[in-house]
Amino acid sequence: MTECRMDHRATGQADFCMATTEEQLILTANPSFLDLAVSELQEIGTILAQQSLADDVLLLTLAESFWEVAEPWRLAPPIFPHHICPVQSRVALRAQTNTDLAILQQTLASELLDLVDSTLPLSVQSRILTTLPYKPFDINRTLSTYIHQQLGVPIDVRAPHQVLSVVCADWQRHTENKAQTTAFLGVSPTVYNLSDWAGGMRRFAREEGQISRAEFKLLEALEYFHLDLPARGVALDLGASPGGWTRVLRQHDQYVTAVDPGELDPRIAKDRGVRHKRMTAEEYLANDPDRFDLIVNDMRMDARDSARLMVAYVQQLYRSGRVLMTLKLPEENRRPILDHALQILQEAYHITGARQLFHNRSEITILLEPLAG
Repeated sequence: MTECRMDHRATGQADFCMATTEEQLILTANPSFLDLAVSELQEIGTILAQQSLADDVLLLTLAESFWEVAEPWRLAPPIFPHHICPVQSRVALRAQTNTDLAILQQTLASELLDLVDSTLPLSVQSRILTTLPYKPFDINRTLSTYIHQQLGVPIDVRAPHQVLSVVCADWQRHTENKAQTTAFLGVSPTVYNLSDWAGGMRRFAREEGQISRAEFKLLEALEYFHLDLPARGVALDLGASPGGWTRVLRQHDQYVTAVDPGELDPRIAKDRGVRHKRMTAEEYLANDPDRFDLIVNDMRMDARDSARLMVAYVQQLYRSGRVLMTLKLPEENRRPILDHALQILQEAYHITGARQLFHNRSEITILLEPLAG
């Protein structure tokens, strides 16, 4: 990694760069699960130091390279980290728009441009974690324009194959007493960042007719797990009220049985593709229910009780069926409770994926498929 510092006699140029041997990455996770995200990293790497850049962002100094950590996670994604990116260069900023943008562009030109593959679509993803007189958009536009001009790289913010990550934050070196506004930069293939979105912050536009924020959880889960639903499939929504997940399933061409003793939003209740069973999930199971292509469960239950319920429901799935559920976790003893819930689920299912998604709160989302036989 290279560290660039401003010579205060200069007029906006990074006058010298100081090589370091530190291997650093930036990790982002839900603040409530940041400790578990760090624990997952410690399973594959050695953390030499860590510093907080924000409530949900850590700067980690490692004994291993970014790639030695990112490759295992590419093959077997972790549960709790939302996003990682390498730190290949860092530079001090002055909190002046034109000066800082020039500093960033020069740092890119001298230190990182050779790391960009000119044949692959690229996106510049910037995060500003302190007060600055410019926005991430200004950084993205300046640097992406420069890269395109220099290399002819196609710029694609929706489906990039490589990313230039820029994180601006107040950072204090261990040898200094005062924090300095610093930009951390790195180039990496998108598949190594755990998410296509800056900081893993997947945003969805609020739609007209949206019933609840919980819809974002299901939208993100369907996207993250690449879950293709069968045309005109049949789905079971356990704990459906007020109907947000049912609405999303209807948008995906599913006929839905919505199970909940509570009422559904009137817009969902009048949908002829929705059948409302006003009872608990346990009562419905006892009434010889149908079989389904998909069962979803976002009920507020102890994670272990919810796992036991889903084991009981495995007989209501077609062999090719899937379960998408959330596991609610308490503030204490989260990892033991989660491990116990996963162990229960493994009695009947293969755990295809588990992820603490950006739109999750004190929970993780699980994708399951029934065991053969």
